[in-house]
Amino acid sequence: MCCEHICCSPMWRNEGPHYDCVFIVTNPHVEGMLGLDVARILCFFSFKYLDTEYPCAIMHWFDRIGDGPDTCTGMWIVHACNAQDIAIIHIDTIYHAAHLIPVYVNHQINPASVKPNESYDKFLYYYVNKFADHHAFEIAS
Repeated sequence: MCCEHICCSPMWRNEGPHYDCVFIVTNPHVEGMLGLDVARILCFFSFKYLDTEYPCAIMHWFDRIGDGPDTCTGMWIVHACNAQDIAIIHIDTIYHAAHLIPVYVNHQINPASVKPNESYDKFLYYYVNKFADHHAFEIAS
């Protein structure tokens, strides 16, 4: 893969916000999901300090549930951290886009009440979809 587009827009196609999720390298000495965390990108920006430009991102963390993937699906489960768990990172720590699937519970969901741009706010837990593409399979396995 040569490049990948990661979107973060407060108004996407006049339908609402679009904030992609990504894998962030938090421990480069560990392979797979144990060396990565999942975050939702809220904003890209850059600043200059002493003639050096620093490209950054504001993001909201997701925490892993457990020390390994779910035994039934083989996918890791994450949940959104508190609203205060927002950080600024250098974009070089972004490894790859991440696709999250809501963990549905036993109660019925009204499709009209969940808009695509609200799905990361309506559910408590998410599977990290390792079946999204070949790279995600290698990363999240």
